Amino acid sequence: MESTDSSSASQQPNLPPGFRFHPTDEELVVHYLKKKAASAPLPVAIIAEVDLYKYDPWELPAKATFGEQEWYFFSPRDRKYPNGVRPNRAATSGYWKATGTDKPVLTSGGTQKVGVKKALVFYGGKPPKGIKTNWIMHEYRLADNKVSNKPPGYDLGNKKNSLRVNN
Repeated sequence: MESTDSSSASQQPNLPPGFRFHPTDEELVVHYLKKKAASAPLPVAIIAEVDLYKYDPWELPAKATFGEQEWYFFSPRDRKYPNGVRPNRAATSGYWKATGTDKPVLTSGGTQKVGVKKALVFYGGKPPKGIKTNWIMHEYRLADNKVSNKPPGYDLGNKKNSLRVNN
């Protein structure tokens, strides 16, 4: 996605030529999400903070700090009910529906679970009669290894416009 708009160029972080941001799941959780949740400095300010559910997926690339076919965001996790734990994933003209099973994010040695990765697909309209689209999001959250006094704060969303055609 090329852009000649100077406002989007001014948002780009100061990165060296040829820089590519392709972090592993472990790197996203350990070096970005965990640090963001702890209010610690991030390695580079490359992930925008956006309330994902206030927008449709095709509006999000313009909100990103960096990315072409994949975009990364920190987003607050909204709850469906004030006293419940179910997340609210309704967006402007549709909703994000979880698909598949949650996958653990492990340290490179595979010895410790540091996070959880969930796949979601965007459906236009209202449930249960929504229409499936090709927009896919991977939601990351920290593992519940330790008791935390932090509110359920941030999820790291990886937006990818899938080029696969679904029938």
